[in-house]
Amino acid sequence: MEGEPTRVMIAVNESTIKGYPHPSISSKGAFEWTLKKIIRSNTAGFKILFLHVQVPDEDGFDDMDSIYASPDDFKSMNKRDRVRGLHLLEYFVTRCHQIGVACEAWIKRGDPKEIICHEVKRVQPDFLVVGSRGLGPFQRVFVGTVSEFCQKHAECPVISIKRKAEETPQDPVDD
Repeated sequence: MEGEPTRVMIAVNESTIKGYPHPSISSKGAFEWTLKKIIRSNTAGFKILFLHVQVPDEDGFDDMDSIYASPDDFKSMNKRDRVRGLHLLEYFVTRCHQIGVACEAWIKRGDPKEIICHEVKRVQPDFLVVGSRGLGPFQRVFVGTVSEFCQKHAECPVISIKRKAEETPQDPVDD
């Protein structure tokens, strides 16, 4: 449709090495690449849709040092996770507002690759941008990659942005 902005979904996650509210190296790189290479100075021609998927721990307990003695303890744990996700999205939304790009942001819980593809189908962006850690074949077997899954299953074009070699931490699984 003519006149409507191009809708770019960017899947973002938190850093595993810096903690909240810092975005992962890959997410920040995908966002910055989108601004520099796609949006450029045409800020009115685009709308960025930020999706953050929080991954519930397999057993539901992210913090094994905590003692849970009442239902309120679990409520505070859920609230803490939500606040952390909001701080992450705040970084991206603030940057968009600083440069004048329209945006929306939301949080879902579950398996990132499944949720991202579901949200693509639901929201129908023009394309999806995901960061990639650039893992080797051995690491991909054990860790798996969200970007590869999205490339195969998302119902829109997918652009996967590798992080720069100089940004790779000692353990390349970290981000």
